[in-house]
Amino acid sequence: MIFAFNKLLGTIDRVIGDFWVIINNVTDKPNVFILKPEEVKELVHRGEKEDRVSYWLQPREYETDEFRDKWERIGFGE
Repeated sequence: MIFAFNKLLGTIDRVIGDFWVIINNVTDKPNVFILKPEEVKELVHRGEKEDRVSYWLQPREYETDEFRDKWERIGFGE
């Protein structure tokens, strides 16, 4: 998963949402990982190249049992 911010945004502080749902290996055997925005901010990698800043999550950071299939983190809308 890659998400990038241009110079107008330029900050990871604007990550929003109640939860981030990352799904990979969709066509074969899907894996689902549920993270909170503050966890995304904690785990994100920051890269700079030619005066451009980008952010992304390395799979090793989110492909853990802590986040794998943790639908209960979201709840049932009750």
